[in-house]
Amino acid sequence: MVPTPDLTAPPINPSFFGFFRLIRSLNLLIIAFTQYMVKIFVIDEQLDILGNLQNPTLFFLSLSTVCIAAAGYAINDYYDVKIDNINKPDRVVVGRLVKRRVVLLLNFSLNAAGVLLGLWINPLLGFVNFWAIFLLWAYSNHFKRLPFVGNFTIALLTAFSVWILLLVFPGNTVLVGLYAFLAFLISLIREIIKDMEDRHGDARFGCRTLPIIWGIRRTKVLIQWIFAFFLLSLSWILVVYWSWFNSLLALMTLPLLLHFMWRFRHADTKREFAYISTLCKWIMLAGVLTMVGLV
Repeated sequence: MVPTPDLTAPPINPSFFGFFRLIRSLNLLIIAFTQYMVKIFVIDEQLDILGNLQNPTLFFLSLSTVCIAAAGYAINDYYDVKIDNINKPDRVVVGRLVKRRVVLLLNFSLNAAGVLLGLWINPLLGFVNFWAIFLLWAYSNHFKRLPFVGNFTIALLTAFSVWILLLVFPGNTVLVGLYAFLAFLISLIREIIKDMEDRHGDARFGCRTLPIIWGIRRTKVLIQWIFAFFLLSLSWILVVYWSWFNSLLALMTLPLLLHFMWRFRHADTKREFAYISTLCKWIMLAGVLTMVGLV
């Protein structure tokens, strides 16, 4: 008699999927992609894509950054589990898909890996990684509940993820600094928009973010000024480092920028602010792609 196949095999452990949601896999890929783009198209004087893809130092530098960012996402969700149950109950991972003690162990392991990799590459890089870990912990534990302080902290760390390449691969310092500044501005915009999206849950737990203490209208004015400064900075790069590729990219990106400004001006609901936050990622990606036109 032929045995009947077992169709009742247990499903994949939900913590497997929860792990990738916890560490924001897509965001980590964007960080690594940005660092490789900076090294290939901004820092290097000669285009050597294959050589950079095979460069172990660049790989481990990027890996250390990704480890620390992943640990930061994990500890942030750990501290925010009560707020997230209000702001995004369908996306809560800690305590549902991944146990709380596992999150803490994961945070410690990833942070340790990030610091050790940094120290192995360059002692100064290890030191900077250590301070990035401290800032991420301070953000999750306290800063994010304060007006503007948390937004500024995350934007600064985003800029560091670009600038940190200069510690190991010095070259074209001014232009790398400009791209780090662009990363700072668009990240700052996105972080404030996320506070606008989550303002109801944040207010219930005593957070004092800008949308809560200023209101939506005044916070929008601030973002519009920051976005205008972002556009001026990006336009300066496109003009000074003009190329046919960047001209084409600018034409392709213009509708996205106009769409962002239009949707942001009329946004008022949680769903609309979430959509605009996603648009910021696409704008960030367009900024990264302008690096190709520098070659």
